[in-house]
Amino acid sequence: MIPSAHRDTFARDHLPPRDQWPELVFDLPELHYPARLNAAVMLLDEALARGWGERVAIVAGDGGRWTYGDLDARANRIANVLVHELGLVPGNRVLLRAANAPMHAACWFAVIKAGGIAVGTMPLLRSREMTEIIDKAQVSHALCDARLGDELCAARPQCPSLQHIMYFGDGSPLALETRMAQQRPSFEAIDTAADDVALIAFTSGTTGRPKGTIHFHRDLIAVCDCWPRSTLRAASDALFTGSPPLAFTFGLGGLLLFPLRIGAATLLLEQPSPDILLSAIAQHRATVLFTAPTSYRAMAPQVRAHDLSSLRKCVSAGEPLPAATRALWKEATGIEIIDGIGSTELLHIFISHDEAHARPGATGTPTPGYRACVMDDAGNPLPPGTVGRLAVKGPTGCRYLADDRQGTYVQKGWNFTGDAYLVDHDGYFIYQARTDDMIISAGYNIAGPEVESALLLHPAVAECGVIGAADEDRGQIVKAFVVLKPGHPADEETTRTLQDFVKKTIAPYKYPRAVEYVPSLPRTETGKLQRFRLRQLDAQGAARGVT
Repeated sequence: MIPSAHRDTFARDHLPPRDQWPELVFDLPELHYPARLNAAVMLLDEALARGWGERVAIVAGDGGRWTYGDLDARANRIANVLVHELGLVPGNRVLLRAANAPMHAACWFAVIKAGGIAVGTMPLLRSREMTEIIDKAQVSHALCDARLGDELCAARPQCPSLQHIMYFGDGSPLALETRMAQQRPSFEAIDTAADDVALIAFTSGTTGRPKGTIHFHRDLIAVCDCWPRSTLRAASDALFTGSPPLAFTFGLGGLLLFPLRIGAATLLLEQPSPDILLSAIAQHRATVLFTAPTSYRAMAPQVRAHDLSSLRKCVSAGEPLPAATRALWKEATGIEIIDGIGSTELLHIFISHDEAHARPGATGTPTPGYRACVMDDAGNPLPPGTVGRLAVKGPTGCRYLADDRQGTYVQKGWNFTGDAYLVDHDGYFIYQARTDDMIISAGYNIAGPEVESALLLHPAVAECGVIGAADEDRGQIVKAFVVLKPGHPADEETTRTLQDFVKKTIAPYKYPRAVEYVPSLPRTETGKLQRFRLRQLDAQGAARGVT
């Protein structure tokens, strides 16, 4: 590894052993980066050097506009606050907590410029979940939208590593904006190594324990130079927008990194529900859209009420794209969706297609810069038409933060994503299912055991098991099989009570949309829950028309 600029070496010290890393492939000439590289410098400072300072970089939902020069100056001021007032040293982890908005982007760039490590968190996360993330990453600083401060405050007493929290958006004398105004709009970015850690992105594992995926400065640029260049091919006058949070790597890439890499602009929406997203596209004349299949399906019937004539490219990822949803959107808009699969572990999309090569039901072919194949359980490539485990390698790959699950995701130099695929005779990869117990609902990854843990905190619940149940609109929904304690009725009121309880305990999107009461749960002789039997029970109920 290249000599690090980090004085706080926690992240580098907790990388997995080098022999457990995936093989990294840099086949494309554009992936040959210098040894010293700061991603924020490449995306912002170099943009100014190219003369893009007066170009619009960010559009807010309320119509506010920041140029590249504005974004750079604000990021520099925040970096000065972090370093000169809050004592940030290179390598410190900084938690970011905000909706998609210009200040969130400025904070992200400030952390990267200052040599810090950005740790994004979904706005819907509760204190319990944030405590796990802060503890796992030993977060020392936090920049937080004041409107989302309650859960962070609730987490802080359990987080001794968290020494500094600064809020923005509340107009107080102590707010980040006030401190920024007292700092210079220039900042000399830290001369980080290309393989210094820049980002720790958290994803839920099948056990419910959060996994921190480590990405280098080089990785943030590499994903900009692979799929967007070869497949998306957006123009520099494009306006990107979409629904994924910036804390989600799908959103970080699609709504921040990719547009800025080509000198384009991004429209950041704080609450991008389908109706708001449609209105914003029409109002701001957005041209490139990133969202999940669930949103495309929900928006399609409403398209006629909005002027979407500006829209040129539509990208789907986060969950499998049903052929029916693809057809529905194309009929409504005339636009062929660009589908893709990526993962937090590899940072962004690695299998996809462009509009001209779309096939119903197929995800696509490996993105230039990546290799992919389907393997059996022993790690041997399978012939076309055979279902097996998806394996990928490229310029990015899985490096978990101090996690024994590294050896499961990376085997023989390949990243095994947990997806079951087959490859047809034309080389197209066709999704089959998840190979683990992850539930993918409306683009969110939800670990069943985490929902089970939340339900078990309720005094009415004796036992429970959670699975993903098929759903036409969301792909899957969280379904809970619950054994109640004596004295608690198995009725709709109890169901609503349990659902509300889960929403208050963990992120609301994880709550069970379906609850079935059972007298007991299927278990092995050693007491292990047999989720496959719950899936069978659910399928039998669906066949009978029971939900």
